[in-house]
Amino acid sequence: MQIDWIHFTPWSSLAGGLLLGLAAALLLLSSGRILGITGIVEGLLPPKAGDTAWRVMFVLGLLLAPVVAKGLLPAGTIGTPRIEASWALVVVAGVLVGFGTRYGAGCTSGHGICGLSRLSLRSLVATLSFMCTGFVTVFLVRHVL
Repeated sequence: MQIDWIHFTPWSSLAGGLLLGLAAALLLLSSGRILGITGIVEGLLPPKAGDTAWRVMFVLGLLLAPVVAKGLLPAGTIGTPRIEASWALVVVAGVLVGFGTRYGAGCTSGHGICGLSRLSLRSLVATLSFMCTGFVTVFLVRHVL
């Protein structure tokens, strides 16, 4: 195995992890809610009175953050992601992630960040499942298919 040193981004990854941890802690301390993107979005369908505004603001923040960052940070700091897959493959992958998220009763952010920090055994099993599935998928795509 070799590290791709050109695309190795430890500092931006660390900063992103710290921001996610801070956001998770702030949401838990301010409202007692778990930072799981799937649960937050799912709570909008159907919307419940008194529980919608913060969810909409959260989702808008997720969507607008890259635009704001690109406007505030020096040119070249944020690159455009390149996905080397067909739209059909992206759609199939999205559907599979959706099924996995439903089957696992949460997403990687809910289980991996909040669940593990609460020492949840269910979140440990879910996170190990997510990670192992990702490892196997990358191996198959790069070496077998």
